[in-house]
Amino acid sequence: MNDLLVVLLESLRDGYVQVSTFVAVTVLAFGLIQYRTDGALLAAIEDNERLQVLFGGLLGLTPGCGGAIVVMPLYVRGTVSFGTVVATLGATAGDSAFVILALAPEAALYAYGVAFAASVLTGYLVDAFGLGVGRVDAAVARLSPATADGGTVVDGGVRPNPAHDYCGPAPTHAHETGPDRRSRVLTPLSHAAHAAWWVAAVVGLVLGVVFLLRGGPEIPLVAGAGFDGAFTVVGIAGAVLSLYLYAVGRHYVGEGEIARARDSFASVYDTLTHAAMETSFVTVWVLVAFLVYEYVVLLTGANVATLAAAAGVLAPIGGAAVGLIPGCGPQILLASVYAEGGLPFSALAANAISQDGDALFPLLAVDARAAIVASIYNLLPAVVVGVALHLLWGPVLGMPEFGFGVLG
Repeated sequence: MNDLLVVLLESLRDGYVQVSTFVAVTVLAFGLIQYRTDGALLAAIEDNERLQVLFGGLLGLTPGCGGAIVVMPLYVRGTVSFGTVVATLGATAGDSAFVILALAPEAALYAYGVAFAASVLTGYLVDAFGLGVGRVDAAVARLSPATADGGTVVDGGVRPNPAHDYCGPAPTHAHETGPDRRSRVLTPLSHAAHAAWWVAAVVGLVLGVVFLLRGGPEIPLVAGAGFDGAFTVVGIAGAVLSLYLYAVGRHYVGEGEIARARDSFASVYDTLTHAAMETSFVTVWVLVAFLVYEYVVLLTGANVATLAAAAGVLAPIGGAAVGLIPGCGPQILLASVYAEGGLPFSALAANAISQDGDALFPLLAVDARAAIVASIYNLLPAVVVGVALHLLWGPVLGMPEFGFGVLG
């Protein structure tokens, strides 16, 4: 029972400091661009259909998941193609990018460059030829129908769909007949929680950067003065505030909508509110992923990193398979193992292509079928490129397979 509690607290802490704070700053950055340009960024993506896939890949390439998270609601409301989703998720560097950029910048340049090229090419191919999407639709539909948050079926029919156009209604999480936003207790409490959340986000971002610059060391679960204590207290507090904003606060602060694109924002405070609510939404899913992953490891003794580091051609295939796990936790672990010289470069590159980071969570909540299909399409080029690099990287190009680009 003590181990289960420790895993819970560590997941709350690590999920917030190592993931959510970086998501917050990237989502806020895009939100501020939207505010300053009055929606020009999303409008440019939506209006340039031929360049959507390229734009999606560039947004996914930004460290963290904020850029990719911006694209998912655009697909839900039908203004970008499914190929754009594939390119965005495939190019997503995720929060593991911060680890590789800090500890192996040259490897990051190569790995994410390869991921960007492979993902954009795959995205254009999906949009141009469909690549059997209808058959994948049918296969995935047998597992479960696509459902929106709250259990409403978005598109339960199985039919040929080469454009992969899920035309169900864009979900809204605003409770039009819900609680009174002018509650004497919950309205001021929610605004106070929102302000406290941003304080935790700023402090947590600083702690997260220091954590990465230190090489991602093990942080003891302690409460007190010093870096370790601040890391623990701020992380758990930020995670709890995120849970509150997601479950309660969003009904009393802002518009109450999550996982939806906004054309623009009325004010800086509106922009801050949107970023906090979106990040809290992602945080909930990140925590779920962290807990599932950690409890599976704890209860079964499985070691995903060790499996991914299997000798020979299984290494890049294992790296691609780890990328199928939603969220950034397993990817951060894999990136750390690579930085320690425990994985070949081919496994890192394959993982960079197949991982979707936290950007997959909003799509999973809104259209699970589209999320699964997108993951399948990212797995295929990940395996092909990873195996090709395994065969060429060392034997032909003469590049070191282990430790390439690692500082020190």
